[in-house]
Amino acid sequence: MRENRLLVPTAEDWILAGKTLNALLRGLRSHKDGLIPRLHPNQKQRIVRDVLIARSVRSVNGLLVTDNRDDFNQIKKFCNVRIKSASEFFGL
Repeated sequence: MRENRLLVPTAEDWILAGKTLNALLRGLRSHKDGLIPRLHPNQKQRIVRDVLIARSVRSVNGLLVTDNRDDFNQIKKFCNVRIKSASEFFGL
């Protein structure tokens, strides 16, 4: 595991994050899960940052460690990022 790394979104990450957000906000069809419901308005503000995080992690084939599994499982339908809960990762 490398330490002291800073993951900065690239232009491609921003573009693909925008496409993922569009799909989530409009309730479009996922290749894996078919038609998904639109996000609830309360979820929109929160998920914007999460999509960019997921896209950035995916671009380096990293592992996203989070306790926010609900949002990232929604995002995973359009951005195939590897996710693990913090308790699993740290063995808690």
